[in-house]
Amino acid sequence: MTKLQKLEIHEKLDESGIPAGGTVRGIGISITWQDGASGRGGDRVVQNGALVEDVLGACLSRVKFHQTSKMSCPENVLVISAIEQAIQWLQNRTDDREKRLVEGTNES
Repeated sequence: MTKLQKLEIHEKLDESGIPAGGTVRGIGISITWQDGASGRGGDRVVQNGALVEDVLGACLSRVKFHQTSKMSCPENVLVISAIEQAIQWLQNRTDDREKRLVEGTNES
């Protein structure tokens, strides 16, 4: 197995123990995570960092790009499927939170 690079990861919690931003840094990687809830309706705020969905979307795009090249392989098809499934589960979570009117808040 290829050794993964060591990443510098800093996770932050707010005073209530809710994930509140943080960073990931490594060779070719620089992620600043969303800090705080995005709000609802008129209280909605501008996104200030990456969401997990954003990062998975970038990974999905890259693997799909490889799949259109001479690097195409059956394993990439499985990777694409797994990332798409992860994105779908996150969307399911968002849909559930929206139905309960807690999406964009720190309510669970």
